[in-house]
Amino acid sequence: MRFPVLSQPLSRLAGACLCAVALLQPVAAQTDAAPIKLLVGFPAGGGTDAIARHLAHGLQQELGRNVLVENRPGAGGQIAAQALKAARPDGNTLFVSNSHTVAMIPLTLLNPGFDPERDFAPVGLVAINPDLMAVSTALLGTKGSGLRVLAQWAKANPDKANIGVPAPASAPDFAVGIVGRALGTDFVSAPYRGDAPIVQDLVAGQIAAGIGSVAVMLPQAQAGKLRIVAVNGTRRLPQLPDVPTYAEQGIKGYEEVIFTAVYAPAGLPPALLQRYNRAISKVVKSAEFSDKMSALGVIPSSSTPAQLGARLQATRATWSQMVQDAGYQPR
Repeated sequence: MRFPVLSQPLSRLAGACLCAVALLQPVAAQTDAAPIKLLVGFPAGGGTDAIARHLAHGLQQELGRNVLVENRPGAGGQIAAQALKAARPDGNTLFVSNSHTVAMIPLTLLNPGFDPERDFAPVGLVAINPDLMAVSTALLGTKGSGLRVLAQWAKANPDKANIGVPAPASAPDFAVGIVGRALGTDFVSAPYRGDAPIVQDLVAGQIAAGIGSVAVMLPQAQAGKLRIVAVNGTRRLPQLPDVPTYAEQGIKGYEEVIFTAVYAPAGLPPALLQRYNRAISKVVKSAEFSDKMSALGVIPSSSTPAQLGARLQATRATWSQMVQDAGYQPR
């Protein structure tokens, strides 16, 4: 039996279909790949978690893979950091961390269970997270501004000179000592579990002042229940142009701002590291991500892996001096 020979147009059509199938194969393989896990060392609903979820949404679009946030809360981010150290460097596990976990914890704990410079590969910066100091209007009233008003009140009420901070042995915790020494006032640092309960006690007049994130402090300040007196960093915030920095009020040593960034396990292939960095930078520079970060009171910011590594080293050096000046002994 003789079979008919395909006509030339049909042959071309068949060839085109085969090419289309070949082009689709990598996409299908990528869709079937394991999801990328973004480890977060804090509970769902917190600031770092919110940043991670917005980042995951953007990365999913850029990389064409499922990107899932996995919360591993506890010990200031240590549990998630240790999980990253144990993960394979195959690109399926990343860590979204604030600088407290990767820069401060190794300075204040004798055995944190990880060494960021040895165990992690910096991938890219995501955001800058300034914090604020606010005072309770229930105790200090609605008039007056600046830290010196707080210092005067504290000297008149020494048994109530408590300043809430989000965690013990954190940058805000040590900042209380910096502010007190500069103003000649014996402030007492009062550690909390996060900044949400600080705001609750400020509004209720249980504490005189507290340090926390813009996202948590600003709504209550706008409602007149808190008065913001200082912002850390080297410049004022666009949302709060009338609030001076600590440095503007004559207080040096609290210019370093907490940042949020992405890390991978050490040994991640360089090509994959660069691919992830490009994707993160594209998401961070997008208008959608910028709008989401503005609502949280943080500043989107991107970097190369090398720039992030240098920033981490500089932050650790600055905070190391802060810890030493406080006379704190690692435990």
